[in-house]
Amino acid sequence: PEEKATLGQAQHTAWETVQRGHGVANGCYIAATNRVGTEGQTQFWGQSFVSNPYGEIIAKATSDQEEVLIADCDLEKQKEFRRIWPFLRDRRIDAYSDLTKRLRD
Repeated sequence: PEEKATLGQAQHTAWETVQRGHGVANGCYIAATNRVGTEGQTQFWGQSFVSNPYGEIIAKATSDQEEVLIADCDLEKQKEFRRIWPFLRDRRIDAYSDLTKRLRD
């Protein structure tokens, strides 16, 4: 509870924004899960959600109870997004080796 009171809504907003951004960057639906309740001094936010490739939230759970969240994912919409914003097609895999070198050494 202390962490939630100190960091406020900004922490949750940042988490949600990052998850939605992953969907946009990868052109896919995202199912972001978050638990509810308290463990030790940590109070969890809940509010699991599903977002579409455009980062729009299409289903969202509550903050105070366990839930099963179901959402319809339109794969044609995903295909259209990837055609318009071809991030995966245009990535430069050849440039990754320097980034991963320290992990391999």
